[in-house]
Amino acid sequence: MKTLSFSLIILFISLFSNPLHTQTGGENTFSFLNIPTAARQTALGGKALTLLDDVNQPTWNPATLNNNLNKQLSVNYTNYLAGIHIGSFSYAYEINKRIGSLHGNVTYVNYGNLIRADEEGNELGSFAASDIALSIGYARHIKKSNLYFGGNIKLIRSSIDAFSSNAIAIDIGLLYLSNKLPLSIALVIRNLGTQLTSFTNTKETLPLDIAIGASYKLENVPLRWYGTIDNLQKWQIGIPNPSNQTTDLNGNTFDENISFLDNFFRHVVIGAELFPYSAINLRIGYNFRRGKELQLQNVRSFGGLSFGFGLKMKQIKLNYAYAKFHAATNTNTFSLEINLDQKKTKKRTIKF
Repeated sequence: MKTLSFSLIILFISLFSNPLHTQTGGENTFSFLNIPTAARQTALGGKALTLLDDVNQPTWNPATLNNNLNKQLSVNYTNYLAGIHIGSFSYAYEINKRIGSLHGNVTYVNYGNLIRADEEGNELGSFAASDIALSIGYARHIKKSNLYFGGNIKLIRSSIDAFSSNAIAIDIGLLYLSNKLPLSIALVIRNLGTQLTSFTNTKETLPLDIAIGASYKLENVPLRWYGTIDNLQKWQIGIPNPSNQTTDLNGNTFDENISFLDNFFRHVVIGAELFPYSAINLRIGYNFRRGKELQLQNVRSFGGLSFGFGLKMKQIKLNYAYAKFHAATNTNTFSLEINLDQKKTKKRTIKF
């Protein structure tokens, strides 16, 4: 199994190595792939990688797929920015004890009706735009270790009026679960792939994201911490915020100076979950990069902050998240998780 897993990694990297570039948001196509669509994920800052009891998590880290998620279904909806609507659903199914489980996810983005206009600004009606991604994932335990390996393969399509683009990508995840401490560590490579067809004759890059994350449950406090460092494929991700420009006495304008420490924290996302195993739990998260890039000068907008709660009722879980982007806007995410495995009455030890 070790040899097979290693060979698959080498094969996939070889197939998709040519289009690899350092990239971040706004510099590539299919950026919707890095938008969290589940309420729990969103509330924890949007980049948690070590959730083991959430059927939505394998979309972000396929190595977290396990038999405890068997026949778990999740339906998610986000009232996103500027009238954009995002929906997704996830489902996991255990084939058998020997083969393991499969995970499926569908994510859909509807941008609504957009105004069609010519170069002079004359309105000529409207047109529509949408994105969709279909993924299927699988995970295995690496024998005689505390490591778990998983992968997703994704088919992606974007449509803008009469134009469309298709792509294929994979996610690779590695998860470490400590036997001695309530500690989990994950390494994930997401959206490693290429366009199959482009909107024009120019191919664009996918939103590659390499991230490392960890979580730790405090010993005597019902609190679990989550931390992620993302965009490891590119160090300099800081972009000067126009709101932070300064002007001297001579009228000269200077852009924001992004220091080493400032740029480092833009890679960091943190979150915390209070009462993580109870019927009711509370969550909070903070995305430093979003908070920095969307802040207003001399105005406390709380951009980058997110919070939410979860409510568990036998076979059903309800989750809600509120994410603050800017002083002028925010998002609301709702998730409904249903346990369709009627035989599962007791919590089982996680096995891959």
